[in-house]
Amino acid sequence: MTSNRKAVVGLVIVSLFVLVGLMAPLIAPAGPNQRVARPHEPPSAEHVLGSTRMGRDVLAQTIHGTRTSLMVGFIAGLVVTVVGVAVGVTSGYFGGRIDEALNLLTNVVLVIPNLPLMLVLAAFVGEAGPLTIAIIIGVTAWGWGARVTRAQTLSLRQRDYIRASELLGEPAWRIILVELLPNLVSIIGFNFIGSVLYALITEATLEFLGLGDPLALSWGTNLYHAQETSALRVGAWWEIAAPSLALVIFGSSLSLINFAVDEIANPRLRTLRVPKRILAALRPVGAAE
Repeated sequence: MTSNRKAVVGLVIVSLFVLVGLMAPLIAPAGPNQRVARPHEPPSAEHVLGSTRMGRDVLAQTIHGTRTSLMVGFIAGLVVTVVGVAVGVTSGYFGGRIDEALNLLTNVVLVIPNLPLMLVLAAFVGEAGPLTIAIIIGVTAWGWGARVTRAQTLSLRQRDYIRASELLGEPAWRIILVELLPNLVSIIGFNFIGSVLYALITEATLEFLGLGDPLALSWGTNLYHAQETSALRVGAWWEIAAPSLALVIFGSSLSLINFAVDEIANPRLRTLRVPKRILAALRPVGAAE
């Protein structure tokens, strides 16, 4: 990972966002709900990203919203990954009726459109809090990860070292934990990063549509409040731009890490890097002159 430029850039940006979320009270001590400026004050030296309709600092709201948005993304991504890996590995390794039942369940989850289902569930719950939204996303979006994990498990199931472990009488749980899962690390990482990105965007979408808790502070609720106060109509573009840019930058960093994991897992996608000393040795004698 450290030798891949995409991974390094992505990890640095993600680390900065996590650090901002953890240190939000220190970075923006004034508080996101305090009135510190005039309504819809444009960006200035005192308020870098301007203010909202209620006179609240947009930068402070974006910084404090980082914690909630990242929490939802990582919790939902973890739930999606754990459920998808558990279903996919169990289905692919044991086969038979277990595979048929779990494969049927996976197909049902894949057939039902995720966003309309989440809209119905969120509307049924009412003003869903961030943790509720994370759980809703987690229990409805694991189908793709389970399908990919099952396919790879079926391939690994036929390897010689798996068959040798079975002939030696190794228990199934040990074969799964020691032999299968280490060879699924790249797929698990790819699934987790993609799930976090999907959860982050979905959470912002649900809250922007008014299905989240308006009192919770996140990038999605910031966009919701900006829409409710007609920020674009009055020309307060900064109220929309701040959380939108945060989503774009963080999502791009996750995409970079995802691309890096794909390159590391697939040698065909790696860029051929020749050390400078080898290039110097291969250079013609008169080229340097």
